[in-house]
Amino acid sequence: MIEIGREKKDMAIIGYARASTEDQKLDAQIEQLKEAKCERIYQEKVSGAKVDRPELAAMLDYVREGDTVVVTKLDRIARSTKHLLEITDLLKKKKVVFKVLNINFDTSTPTGKLMQTMLAAVAEFEREMMLERQAEGIRIAKAQGKFKGRKPTAREKSEEVLRLLADGLTKEAVAEKVGIGVASVYRIVKAAGEAEENLEV
Repeated sequence: MIEIGREKKDMAIIGYARASTEDQKLDAQIEQLKEAKCERIYQEKVSGAKVDRPELAAMLDYVREGDTVVVTKLDRIARSTKHLLEITDLLKKKKVVFKVLNINFDTSTPTGKLMQTMLAAVAEFEREMMLERQAEGIRIAKAQGKFKGRKPTAREKSEEVLRLLADGLTKEAVAEKVGIGVASVYRIVKAAGEAEENLEV
């Protein structure tokens, strides 16, 4: 994290820079953030796909009402539309302005506010499309007889296990036929025996 002699005032301009790997340099981003008059710059080298980004978390925790957060590009701060919306919503609640230099995005302007509303709509659209694809995939799988739902657990197969044992199959044979472990067969037998004892008491 870089801090450039911040004056004593209520509002601060704070930058965030990120590179995906240790080999990549942050110099260009930091230079642009300095030109944007950032007084404090949080920086880290970590994949954008990673959820755990300590410097980003620290920056979001540090900002206060009246501050401005600046990044050079959207993909430097967010890993998806949904993640970007979460960040901009948090900053909005904290009354912090958000700026992206390469697209001239500024949430303090009417255009920036409109873009933020559009981001929310895009994120909702992506969510609905994902749910629709999941539902369609399940429908097709059911039609083809491939979707069976959640597989029954060994405990749910108890009735079948006890029936096969009563037919004379060995515990090993039952385990193989039902598709569970031999240990599970023994547990089912034990549980059934205990249940009978309780009924007799």
